[in-house]
Amino acid sequence: MHLQIRQIRREDLAALEWGGEFSHFRNLHQDAFRSSQRGEAVLWAAELPVAGIVGQLFVQMNSPRPELADGKLQAYIYAFRVRSAYRGLGIGRRLLCIAEADLIRRGFRRVVLNVSRENNAARQLYERSGYRIASVDPGRWSYIDQHGRRQTVNEPAWRMEKDLGPPGQVNDLLDWPG
Repeated sequence: MHLQIRQIRREDLAALEWGGEFSHFRNLHQDAFRSSQRGEAVLWAAELPVAGIVGQLFVQMNSPRPELADGKLQAYIYAFRVRSAYRGLGIGRRLLCIAEADLIRRGFRRVVLNVSRENNAARQLYERSGYRIASVDPGRWSYIDQHGRRQTVNEPAWRMEKDLGPPGQVNDLLDWPG
């Protein structure tokens, strides 16, 4: 499998809708991309030559909510998904490792994320990757969909955290057989 992990470009935004499945997040994706252009976020894509983008992971490095990302030591992972046909192949783990290694290079020492309390497979991936449940999160948030309507999400979640190692651990994170 010739998997390429790279930063998302403007021309990738339409592909992040995954054939319409996530078109309701169009404005969120555009906002995240603008945030990346300001240096406040890094957006990652997992791409296969024959399939296109099969995974994504967004990292918010600076946020108005310092409990998520403070711009210096703590960053927040969100919008992390892998197309169902490509799960179980190590793509999610590879995306996570690349994002963590990049954060270590940037001087970050901790990463947090939220995972739905019902998504046991994702929670197990995070736990195998060194994350631990730190607290509960009510999972209430809203966004403007592609039609300009506010949508409210109520998805109770676990807040998970991981302490990142020193810069010397970057190479260990990147060891991957795929």
